[in-house]
Amino acid sequence: MKILITGASRGIGLEMVRYGLDQGWDVLACCRNPQRAENLLSMAQLSNGRVSVFLADMSELATLQALAYELRHEAIDMLINNAGVYGSDKNSFGQVDAHDWAETFKVNTIAPMKMSELFVEQLSMGRSKIIACLSSKMGSMEDNTSGGSYIYRSSKAALNSVVKSLSLDLADKDIKCVALHPGWVKTDMGGPNAEISCKQSVSQMFDTLLNLKAEDSGRFIDIDGADIPW
Repeated sequence: MKILITGASRGIGLEMVRYGLDQGWDVLACCRNPQRAENLLSMAQLSNGRVSVFLADMSELATLQALAYELRHEAIDMLINNAGVYGSDKNSFGQVDAHDWAETFKVNTIAPMKMSELFVEQLSMGRSKIIACLSSKMGSMEDNTSGGSYIYRSSKAALNSVVKSLSLDLADKDIKCVALHPGWVKTDMGGPNAEISCKQSVSQMFDTLLNLKAEDSGRFIDIDGADIPW
């Protein structure tokens, strides 16, 4: 198994690298600042070549194109679009920061779409053929009972729409595309009062990913494997 993970230098992404290493997989770990990713680099150095670290800045699409060219001959089983940002604190009605909104869309929505386009041939050469995009319940219309968080909510709702279209457009290539809610996780974004650890979140998400069937493509999936309403 060979997996490509974005946002792999910390939090959920770093735990995904650790999970893949424990499984004996080859992991292509991507992040914005590889030279500063001390924990990731240490893991790679101890991996006997099974973890490789690459530059991929979701806010600079040219780095994604360069990465795809560098890895053009790799057969990739699973692309995990994990990298994401919450966006500005100016996120409530009357205070939304339009510039930051656009930047958040670039990272949370446009970059996962471009990664999917750029790596579709590598995925076609793989066996599992999975694109997994980390979304959030905050992107669910039905689950929104508190309002606010305009930037983050809308970027994840748009990502869900991207995943649904990908599932239809890539069906003839047998590529399965899903949006995953990782739970409320103890990360820099989730905060110390979150419900579950990165390890718990990653273990449950991979349980889901490793058991995906063709009919699961296009789903918005909760941490327990249940469907989340759009």
